[in-house]
Amino acid sequence: MVSCKLIIDIPAGLHLRPISILCSRSIDFQSSVSIRIGDKTVNAKSVLGVLSACVKNGDEIELICDGQDEEEALEILSDMIKSGLGDEFIKKQ
Repeated sequence: MVSCKLIIDIPAGLHLRPISILCSRSIDFQSSVSIRIGDKTVNAKSVLGVLSACVKNGDEIELICDGQDEEEALEILSDMIKSGLGDEFIKKQ
């Protein structure tokens, strides 16, 4: 299992467009991909799951990948998140 922490920095937080991009790419990996915010952990391969986390501006998330391609998944997905998923909104902590 590998993980990295990121801070959301966008007024709208994680909303449908960037979530759908993240989930679509997460599905390509065999590893499980999760997002933890506070004490809640959601499946990053599920649009509704990530939406239910209600990630807002300033929130810290932890991206967690676990499985045979976990390193590649973490690198690619965290880079996508840091590059904004179509919005400029993430700063690595």
